[in-house]
Amino acid sequence: MDQASGLRSIIKQSEYVTVGTKPMARVITITSGKGGVGKSNTAINIALNFQKMGKKVIILDADFGLANIEIMFGTVPQHNLSDLIYKGMHIKDVITQGPGGVGFISGGSGIAGMSNLSHEYLTYIVQNLAELDSIADVIIIDTGAGISEAVLEFLVASGEIILVTTPEPTSITDSYSLLKALNRHIRFKSDSTDIKVIANRVPNKADGEILYKKLAAVVNRYLGLKISYLGAVVQDQALSNAVMLQKPVALANPNCKSAQAFAEITAGLNNNEGVQNIKKRGMAAFFSHLVANKKV
Repeated sequence: MDQASGLRSIIKQSEYVTVGTKPMARVITITSGKGGVGKSNTAINIALNFQKMGKKVIILDADFGLANIEIMFGTVPQHNLSDLIYKGMHIKDVITQGPGGVGFISGGSGIAGMSNLSHEYLTYIVQNLAELDSIADVIIIDTGAGISEAVLEFLVASGEIILVTTPEPTSITDSYSLLKALNRHIRFKSDSTDIKVIANRVPNKADGEILYKKLAAVVNRYLGLKISYLGAVVQDQALSNAVMLQKPVALANPNCKSAQAFAEITAGLNNNEGVQNIKKRGMAAFFSHLVANKKV
């Protein structure tokens, strides 16, 4: 059995096992066209609000080389995803508990070499990742920013994507560039991918909708791609203060404007959980697709 055939068998096996034991976790990938737009902050505060709703949440910090999640949580993990992939550790041993009961996994040095591992070892890794479906209801993947190959690989493997943008012209342009690159990707399937937009750091909610409509009009016209609006997070000094304190605003100041916005956005996501055209893939299937589609 060649490597590619072996990986395809892992995909089928992981999907079968997961469906037979517990509903697969909802995997949400959060991304942005450029850095510094509040992507990781968004991931953390959405995770905390899901947790408040009684859902068990794990964040995977896939912004390799930039440990944003652990910095914002004020927590230093002892292990990361590389320890699972290359040292044979168990998945439960690389999960760090953050504030509010949210677990997170630091990405470490990345997964670039996974496709070169043996079939048996990949099976071990994917079976470990399958356990996340029994541990978590929602898994949030915080990607790197921009249109690097690593970011696009994560997005292509995702059924549900949240794109964070701001009113800055460069942020809007880079958001369009990211969607353009994703749309051109040979394995991207628009009919089975739900892309939602969050307008961050806007003066008010009305400006957030205006920002979204401008982006959506261009994306629909030139890319033929449908995106939807998830909501806006207004510019808020309380959020900036929370970042400086290394505390999520959802915990530091839950009644401020930005915290309330994140709560509304998460409620919208929760109400949208039953979208028919988006298949819950689960974490094992997500990573199997991610690795299987690399050249082997």
